[in-house]
Amino acid sequence: MPTILQNVVFPVANDPDVLPLYADAETWTTVRKQPVRLSENAHIDNVLSRESLRVRSGQRVSFGSYFNAFPASYWQRWTVVDQVQLELRTSGPGTVIVYRSNPSGVSQRVDSRAVLGEATTTFDLPLRSFSDGGWYWFDLSASTEDLVLQRGSWATEAVPVETGKLSLGMTTYNKPDYCVSTLRTVAENAGLRDGIDRIFLVDQGTQRVRDEAGFDEVAAALGDQLRVIEQGNLGGSGGFARSMAETLEREETDFLLLLDDDVEFEAESALRALQFGRFSRTPVIVGGHMFDLLDKPVLHAWAEVVRPDPFMWGPSFEEQHRHNFRDRNLRQTPWMHARLDADYNGWWMCMIPKKIIAEIGLSLPVFIKWDDAEYGLRARNAGYRTVSLPGVALWHVSWLDKDDTQDWQAYFHTRNRIIAGLLHSERPRGGQLLQNSGRQDIKKLLNMQYYATQLAVDGMRAVLRGPGRLHEDLARVMPAARARASEFPETRVYRPGDPDTPLARGGRALPLLEEPESPKGARLAAFTARMLPRHWRRTVSEADQQTPELEFAKADAMWWRIPHYSSVIVGAADGSGKMWYRHDRAKFRRLLKESRELTREIEKNWDRLAAEYRAALPQVTSVEEWKRTFEGR
Repeated sequence: MPTILQNVVFPVANDPDVLPLYADAETWTTVRKQPVRLSENAHIDNVLSRESLRVRSGQRVSFGSYFNAFPASYWQRWTVVDQVQLELRTSGPGTVIVYRSNPSGVSQRVDSRAVLGEATTTFDLPLRSFSDGGWYWFDLSASTEDLVLQRGSWATEAVPVETGKLSLGMTTYNKPDYCVSTLRTVAENAGLRDGIDRIFLVDQGTQRVRDEAGFDEVAAALGDQLRVIEQGNLGGSGGFARSMAETLEREETDFLLLLDDDVEFEAESALRALQFGRFSRTPVIVGGHMFDLLDKPVLHAWAEVVRPDPFMWGPSFEEQHRHNFRDRNLRQTPWMHARLDADYNGWWMCMIPKKIIAEIGLSLPVFIKWDDAEYGLRARNAGYRTVSLPGVALWHVSWLDKDDTQDWQAYFHTRNRIIAGLLHSERPRGGQLLQNSGRQDIKKLLNMQYYATQLAVDGMRAVLRGPGRLHEDLARVMPAARARASEFPETRVYRPGDPDTPLARGGRALPLLEEPESPKGARLAAFTARMLPRHWRRTVSEADQQTPELEFAKADAMWWRIPHYSSVIVGAADGSGKMWYRHDRAKFRRLLKESRELTREIEKNWDRLAAEYRAALPQVTSVEEWKRTFEGR
């Protein structure tokens, strides 16, 4: 009996926005090197069930889509599967056509079969020529009557390397409604529940999940499979570390799937990740992609890496970022057909084999930011790779309307990036990491973002204290960073209706219809050389202290525009109100000096600090050390 690797599925909700991720249009052409849709035959009203879709008479629908094509190159590269069987159950007259692609995205016809009445059609497809990329998929073409796909699957006769179950680790802080929804999705999926050993829901908030409407019913449905763990707020790293520690004690569990709380969960993706892990030749971390929960066909990134010179995370190339499947589906996007390797996967959805956790330890105790990237790099150094697997994904609230580099998280951005660099950078003195981080501080100072710069300075001081304080400080650093905001007036958000909301003397800056290019290279050096002395000497007039010169929309407040002013009001990133930035010469001078001095000190002591952090890594990520933190030390 073949083992199913991937089911053909359709959206549960009657949501036309997500349909492009499951089924594709019939006909495309190219105009001026851009794909143009000629006809659209995949409609949401033709989705009959989770497994079934109707193709209207005389029409054709392709399943060369994100969720229903088969990522052959990834299975060939990482697993023992050398042949996959496509099985389709259909009713009605028509034709099934199977395609494959090469790494450049060129479609190639593989086989076709005519179908009539109730039919089960199978295709045995080898995985031998996909080393650099390529997919399999199928199209359905209806004849004189409607053709209905009743069920489809991709399966294998290969023997899995591992057969253990999956545990889920969810970490939450005051998102009880999302958590109950995710638990309900799991409870209603019998196939997924068969593969699950335990669900560890680590609740670190003040609004407990157990008090949320609907929790009692879903908890009763899940029974012993659900374990709710309530602990103090130790951030994402503390919540996920707890799930890791609990997983190590589960004999039936071979894999831990980490999930964020504010997500919409595609249950089929968990099954696919589990099967990929079971058939992998050697243990691999299997990551899921993130789509925007508020703009569902939009992808965050495909494969993320840490660039070695600046030691900065991000997509391996920019075209991946916020790719919109409304505009270009899989068949119309050549780069998606190349197999892309990742350094790490975000912990919004990431499956880690228990063997890897047992060998390299738990999460780094850094509260939030860089814990997932550091873990991926640590695993890679131990010989374990991360695979961001296409067709495995969820929807997560995006960061489009946030700017966490300016709020309390600025502390963790700076501190944790440097710590990760000390642990894993192979460049002398971290390469360009410190130079790049220092430039970010200068940008913040020139934009009168003194709070964010203060937190970066605090983060560098924490780095210099060494790794011995990481666990001790874990529960304290976030409240301390938030408390700092009271010292910086620019952190106040003036909301609509506030009687003291300042009005800019010059009114509102005209919106930029096209984003101008930011200064780079010699222009950036000249800009910085001109602006730093100006801000060092600048005094603020009484008028600028009392009222802003100009108001900017957040999108128009480019970092190279704001430094020309002494007092501006800027829209908050989340649209909740406005924030008033005023030049403060004393803070500017102090923070610039401190930032430079601390950067130089870290650079001078880089080798010593790197040796200390690397030597301490096994201890600070150990189960024993984490248990002391879970118990309040």
